[in-house]
Amino acid sequence: MAKRGPFAQSAKRAGFGLGLLVILMGDPRKLRNKYESPRKVWDAERIKRDKGLTAVYGLKNTREIWVALRELKKARSGAMKYLSLGEASAEKGKPLMERLIKLGIVPPEAKLDDVLALSVENFLDRRLQTRVMKKGLARTPGQARQLVTHGFIAVGGKCVTIPSYVVGVREDSLVSYYKPIDITVHEEDKEAKAARASKKAEAPASAEGADKPEAPAEAA
Repeated sequence: MAKRGPFAQSAKRAGFGLGLLVILMGDPRKLRNKYESPRKVWDAERIKRDKGLTAVYGLKNTREIWVALRELKKARSGAMKYLSLGEASAEKGKPLMERLIKLGIVPPEAKLDDVLALSVENFLDRRLQTRVMKKGLARTPGQARQLVTHGFIAVGGKCVTIPSYVVGVREDSLVSYYKPIDITVHEEDKEAKAARASKKAEAPASAEGADKPEAPAEAA
């Protein structure tokens, strides 16, 4: 029989039943996905586009794209809702615009109409992983992700290990190294890489020559 926790044991001694105990403690919070799966899963055009975004931004999987798409959808639906209010749209949509401007999704002079023209790239550009690469702290998107996850990147002097962390406009200039690291490619590494590439290219040619049968000798 499973052991009860100290709180459940004390509640039992006080005469509380399990039903009342659940009411007192409250139901556990239901965790929801931060993304929405596409309606048409096997869409060749969408899969090709997602693969391109995954390569450009160094994403782990397409779910990270779906998270950004959900944020884009929320921003667009909010803008459409406020635009339908007519003259009061500017005042009602002010909190939405302030949030998007603060995150750097839109420029300070943007209007509600500009939110409808946003794309998923606008949200992916504000990820910490992308900011690290664009600031020159990493040479590739993959290296930027490694630096973040291994604790080499700081925002405002605090170590951040979440590649999807959204960097605001005020934090953009505060992205830096948390601990020193040398990411330059040395000449020895370049030569070793070139040697491995040439050796790999020569291997198929030598294999083809070995498999080719020898011509029979002509009779005298």
